[in-house]
Parts: sequence; C-alpha cells; structure tokens
Amino acid sequence: MKLYRTKNGNFISLEGSYYKIEDGSWDQLIARDDLYDYCLSITQKGLTSDRFAESELLPPVENQEVWASGVTYYRSRTARMEESKEAGGGSFYDRVYYAERPELFFKATGRRVVGKGDNVRIRSDAKWSVPEPELTLVISSNGKIVGYTIGNDMSSRDIEGENPLYLPQAKVYDGSCAIGPCILLSRGPLPQTTRIEIEIHRDGNPVFTGQTAIAEIKRELQSLVDYLYRDNSFPCGSLLMTGTGVVPPDTFTLNHGDQIRISIEHIGTLENEVA
Repeated sequence: MKLYRTKNGNFISLEGSYYKIEDGSWDQLIARDDLYDYCLSITQKGLTSDRFAESELLPPVENQEVWASGVTYYRSRTARMEESKEAGGGSFYDRVYYAERPELFFKATGRRVVGKGDNVRIRSDAKWSVPEPELTLVISSNGKIVGYTIGNDMSSRDIEGENPLYLPQAKVYDGSCAIGPCILLSRGPLPQTTRIEIEIHRDGNPVFTGQTAIAEIKRELQSLVDYLYRDNSFPCGSLLMTGTGVVPPDTFTLNHGDQIRISIEHIGTLENEVA
C-alpha cells in the first residue's frame, strides 16, 4: 500500500486502485502511529477515485523536517575518509562508523525538497558534486517508523572534504534534497535484500550505475530514529535518510542537465534532472 501527496489531495494506492483521503492534512497523516491501519480502513470502504494523476505529484513532505544519517555504510566511510584526509578529518569518519552514537544532521525543510520530475541543484561554488541514493524512513510524531520512501541527498564533496565543519554548506541548500515518488506504508521492516539502484545519464548515455542492499547498512534503523528523537520533538513527524552505500568514483562530478534515476525495490523510482 502506497501513499501519495498531489496537487489534488492525498491518495492511497492499493492493488491498482486509488482512494482519496478526504479528511486530515498531510501533516496530520504523517504524525499518526496507526497510519497503515488508518489508510487500510479507507480502502476497505471501497470508494475508489479516478482523480489521481501522476503529473500532479508533490514531494511527500509538507512541514516535516528532513534529517540524514551519515557513514552508515562501509563504502561511505571509505569515501568520506578519502575526501577529507588532507584536511585532517579522515579519522573522524572511521570513528563515527564504529561508534555507538550515529552521525545525524539536518538536511532540509519542506520548501527545500523537490519531488519526482523536479530539478535538483548543485551549488554554484562547488566543483565536486554527487547524488546520494538513500532509503528514507517516514516517522510519526512519537518516533514510530510508519513507512519508507526514496531520497537523494545531493552533496558537495569538495566543500565537505575541505573541512568537516563545512558539512551544512555541503548538504543544505535549495534543491539539495529530492524525495518521492510516494511513501510505502508498512507494519514491519523491509526485507534485508531490498535493492537500492542508481543510474546517471548524460546526453542520453549512462555515465554511472551502482547498487547496494539495505542489508549493508551497519546500524539498526530504529536505533537511528531513537537517537534522532532523543531530546527532539517532531509534531508533524519527520523523515530520516539512512545513508548511502553507492558513491561514484572520485573522478566523477555531476553536470547541469544530468538525469538521475534512483530505484528502491517495493517503493518505486525517483527521477530528477540537475538544473
């Protein structure tokens, strides 16, 4: 069962049929601990809708904060150590990878997030920019994982590598975060074999492809949530990116006009162009 946010309202998709949610705002929906059961109850009424249009999709974020966790894959640890070694920060990422406390950082407000088919951006003062495909958790106001979506954590690797203290500038800017196309609602965790795949095309030709599985994430997902919600409140719920296990080679940087396609099994595909 999937949940969509559109210009025409909020919709549930189940077994090829669509159901419009007539009551409650998007923020009220995401805050619910019982989101799966609530949406299921709407579908059981049998009142299908023909008003859903994929062309009207919006990113599945309104007033939720988007956060991210770093160095949760071994591949990410290695890449971060390599990019920051000249700045003396290489060992920091190794320590975080093995530490009990995860790295968590703020990524975006709702207005900075773009959805499927919208343009992501690279910073004007960056010379080495990459997309980061990430399984993204959808979390209720009480800290319960109620669903999953796809995230693209656009990153300026040269800025972060210059000094780890520049992380917010490398990560947080307009168009630096793409999320969508929907939320996969689930009562339980995704299979560990779930694949995350990325393709980048330039002038119609593939220039990078890669894949990983969520089994490669070192940390327990609920543990990441527990740390995020420790001494923090999220009345509208939140979204948490879980890190990347697919990093392009150091010789690669995004160009304007590149097409980024991120797919996660069971959820769908997030496509964006670099503006």
